Amino acid sequence: MIELAPHQLPALTRWLPAGAPGPATIGEHVLTTGAGRWWVDRADQPRVVAVSCADHVLLRGAPDTLGPHDLAPLANSRIETPARFLPALGTAFDSVTPWERMVWTLQSEPQPCTVPHGVTVRRLEPADTDALIALGPDAAWIHASWGGPLGLASSGHGWTAANRTGRLLAIACTYFRGTRYEDIAVFTTPDQRRHRLALACVTALTADITARGHTPSWNCSTLNRASRLLAWTAGFRLVREYVHHTVGNPAQRPWLAA
Repeated sequence: MIELAPHQLPALTRWLPAGAPGPATIGEHVLTTGAGRWWVDRADQPRVVAVSCADHVLLRGAPDTLGPHDLAPLANSRIETPARFLPALGTAFDSVTPWERMVWTLQSEPQPCTVPHGVTVRRLEPADTDALIALGPDAAWIHASWGGPLGLASSGHGWTAANRTGRLLAIACTYFRGTRYEDIAVFTTPDQRRHRLALACVTALTADITARGHTPSWNCSTLNRASRLLAWTAGFRLVREYVHHTVGNPAQRPWLAA
């Protein structure tokens, strides 16, 4: 696959889903923010297009045009693609694991919640960059779709529950911003869970998204009971299910395996 520069994109965006909750927001987010990468099988009249951000990939086109190693740049990612691409994924990578997912949208009022004394729920700001970094590698995924801690802190699309020292206890943010839907993500530090801090952040964030004229959406694994419970408590309701595939390393070439 060949990586494209941003000025080459407009003619290719019609290949990707748009204006829908769930995976469609990935391509729209990358197009709007530039926080991601675009790939094609060839520069002139491409037949396959992929967009990647924060280890999530949308893949579209004609898979019968692909060679066995063309998809190698998409290794170790989560790929949402039509079923016709599955044989190509199986050839390209050493593992392909289906992952059943759920898409929710905000349809009801959130349950009321209060935060502990000394905790403030507020919008993230650039001054919070160091505090995001201090959360450590286990929390790095929360800002990956914005290009890193500074990107999220400066985006205006994140809310946090912070204590008096400035420590961030929970975060809710727009993870992928689409044209109609904003797909959100949530992180709570392990020692602060079960205090409804995540719910407080999600409630503030969804009000913010609604004020922008967009609809909040939620995307999680069918096996993630905690995420499903938080979604329901925050007023989200299930709209559909789909499957994406986690792929491993590029498949080994036969002559290298000998």
